Amino acid sequence: MKVQQLSDFVRGWFVGNFEPSIFKTDKFEVGILKHKKGEEWPCHYHTGTEINYIISGNILMHNQVLKSGDVFMMEPYEVADPEFLTDCEVVVIKTPSMPGDKYMAEKSTKK
Repeated sequence: MKVQQLSDFVRGWFVGNFEPSIFKTDKFEVGILKHKKGEEWPCHYHTGTEINYIISGNILMHNQVLKSGDVFMMEPYEVADPEFLTDCEVVVIKTPSMPGDKYMAEKSTKK
């Protein structure tokens, strides 16, 4: 059995095609990400699919307030432009695992 702490990993990413990783795979990535209220996060998109579960907090995205317990999915090339309304903790699953698959984008027209 392997046992590690989330703090052993970069920004909360602990499964995927990168180091360090408790389980290395190119099929998907898993991370538990923490964001502070008001944290600036650039508009961006991925070429893969990203599934998110909000453990705690509230996020404004595409003119919708997402809250603790919500699950949302970002399709490939869909622009994410989150506004963190409170401190947030989010489980993120991205498929496939492609380190560096984050592209800066213009502000979403859906917000």
